[in-house]
Amino acid sequence: MKTFQIVLLAAGKGKRMKSKNTPKVLFPLKDKPLIKYILREIKKSGICQKPVIIVGYKSQMVKKVLGKNYTYVLQKKQLGTGHAVNCARNFLENKAKNILILYGDKPCIKADSILKIINRHIKNNNILTMATIKIPDYKNWRVDFKSFGRVIRNNKGEIEKIVEKKEATPQELKIKEVSPSIFCFKANWLWDNIPKIKLSPQNEYYLTDLIQIIKKQKNKIDYVNIDPIEGLGINSQKQLKIVSQFI
Repeated sequence: MKTFQIVLLAAGKGKRMKSKNTPKVLFPLKDKPLIKYILREIKKSGICQKPVIIVGYKSQMVKKVLGKNYTYVLQKKQLGTGHAVNCARNFLENKAKNILILYGDKPCIKADSILKIINRHIKNNNILTMATIKIPDYKNWRVDFKSFGRVIRNNKGEIEKIVEKKEATPQELKIKEVSPSIFCFKANWLWDNIPKIKLSPQNEYYLTDLIQIIKKQKNKIDYVNIDPIEGLGINSQKQLKIVSQFI
């Protein structure tokens, strides 16, 4: 059994990219498709030689561009991040001790940060180790962090939950610590609990709901702060231009 398996979410259509033919992760960022940047960093980290890539929209095109060095799992319907990861359950159950979840549309994450998350996860024998981002404000290139889930902590400074923007109160929206949704789970715990995620009012299964499940079980959530730039995602042409400044 492997110690770590990386699952890379890459099924999105990218409606706001304003293209009828190109899956979001294949949009060109400078000299190559944006998903190739994170695949480069995964390889550099040395953690996982063959990531599992969750594909969906125009999956054959994604497979053709990326080639045969990866394992592909199909997400037939776009029902959120929790659903996407659950699509890999039958394939990955009992094959790895830990699962790290990354995103094909977040090209700025670095191998060093991947290793920091994984090393902390192993050192502290965590059920969940997540990345968090602290920002001074939501201005300039940081404006897109407004759409990220807010990290809610208790009076001891422990992470209690992640509140998605759509469901956050005005007070919660002022919080300047956000989640880039980069999670490392103990695999057995993940596969046992991911079916417990409930469908949201937005008709999606949020992976972040697992945090509340962990807390209800009175388990600790550990975290690693990463550079805000590494959490930038691409959902629009505007965001593509912003990210291109940092690549």
